[in-house]
Amino acid sequence: MPEWIVIFYPINFLSAYVLYIFLYNRRKRIGYHLGMNITMVTSGGLALGTGIIFINLYPFYFLEATLFSVIIGCLSGILFGSLFDYQTLLTGFITGLMMGIMAPMVGAAALEGVMFLIMIEVFIISCFCLAASSAYKT
Repeated sequence: MPEWIVIFYPINFLSAYVLYIFLYNRRKRIGYHLGMNITMVTSGGLALGTGIIFINLYPFYFLEATLFSVIIGCLSGILFGSLFDYQTLLTGFITGLMMGIMAPMVGAAALEGVMFLIMIEVFIISCFCLAASSAYKT
């Protein structure tokens, strides 16, 4: 596996940070259902990206990859869910937990799949852009 895929970590976290700042300024105008969808997209996307990248970089560290992606997913679910209300926070936490558990399994099944990883990253970034555009239109 090429070592240049580490660059996807800062790309994921930078795009999530930009989305968080954008949503923080608009959080009062965003409804309950849209807030829950945005929280689920961000926590699931960050957990999925983190788990797949980590398991591709270190293929024999299954436990560490799972724990790392679960922690990232749960923290992002809590951060984005706290923008809206407690039920959204709980939904984001659970989504990050489940995606964090499943992401290393997906990454191990697609071992040495650089094109798969690039496709997942494009999917995550496009989901973040879609969440930002839907929040802009509200």
